[in-house]
Amino acid sequence: MAGHRHDHGAGAGDRRVLWAVVVNVLLTFAQIVGGVVSGSLSLIADAIHNFSDAASLIIAFGARRIARRPADETMTFGYVRAEIVAALINYTTLIVIGLYLVYEAVMRFFEPQEIAGWTVVVVAGIALVVDVVTAILTYALSKESMNIRAAFLHNVADALGSVGVIVAGSLILLFGWQWIDPVVTLMIAGYILWQAFSEIGGSIRMLMLGTPHGVDVTRLAERMRTIEGVESIHHVHVFAIDEETTAVEAHVVSSATTGPAAAAVRSGIRALAREEFGIAHATLELEEPDDACSGPAAGILAHGAHDPSDTSPERFVTRTPSSHA
Repeated sequence: MAGHRHDHGAGAGDRRVLWAVVVNVLLTFAQIVGGVVSGSLSLIADAIHNFSDAASLIIAFGARRIARRPADETMTFGYVRAEIVAALINYTTLIVIGLYLVYEAVMRFFEPQEIAGWTVVVVAGIALVVDVVTAILTYALSKESMNIRAAFLHNVADALGSVGVIVAGSLILLFGWQWIDPVVTLMIAGYILWQAFSEIGGSIRMLMLGTPHGVDVTRLAERMRTIEGVESIHHVHVFAIDEETTAVEAHVVSSATTGPAAAAVRSGIRALAREEFGIAHATLELEEPDDACSGPAAGILAHGAHDPSDTSPERFVTRTPSSHA
């Protein structure tokens, strides 16, 4: 029954994304025609960005479908990271679009063109309505998925772009300020670049198997060492399988490597990782003290018992980076 509800919810989400694609494609054509007729660069810029909205939604839709495929022999973790790849693609296209708009706006300062203000205002007004509809269709999904969040940010940037275009068209009508068009274009581009650069790090971090935000690997290793029967911890790697599941793998040096004592060590570490650090999946390799691997490749903490208050360099062999991507 739970699986049925999940499929039903996923299907409803897919339909919302598909409707958002349709309205954005129609809007893109309308904006391009309006921009060409009026001579407005900011309206064409908004159309290009809106086309990227449609493309991002298509990519997001495809990634959602792929991500639900079950694991198989070639993809033992499943296909859940398809959505992370889609998010990276969408953020990258936002950066490319933003840089292109900066170039076009600067060139327009040197080669100004007459702009029909009324056409700009009317078409941008229609675009703003469509942007609001798209936002309504994708907002709830954006809170659950990095993939949809990337597409949603495309849409938010486009909505603000439409507002900017309306303002530019109105100022042209009222005061004849033709220069305001490239100025607004630069503002749109600046917002796009700011959003893209601030969000792209999360997808890169996950694809690079970086430590998830909020998990202190050093503290985790220290807490794992407090479990009864654990002598030392090394080779600690924490990574996100997807947006909802964090995993840890570690080598645990313990005299208890078999039987109930070993089971108690494993269950204690897993419970600690889950309850204190939100780590749902733990892969642990138990090593006897005389047979433990050593050297820099061993991972985060050097062998042997260490005082948790000891912060000397000798305490560490190598450390998994914990800085943001």
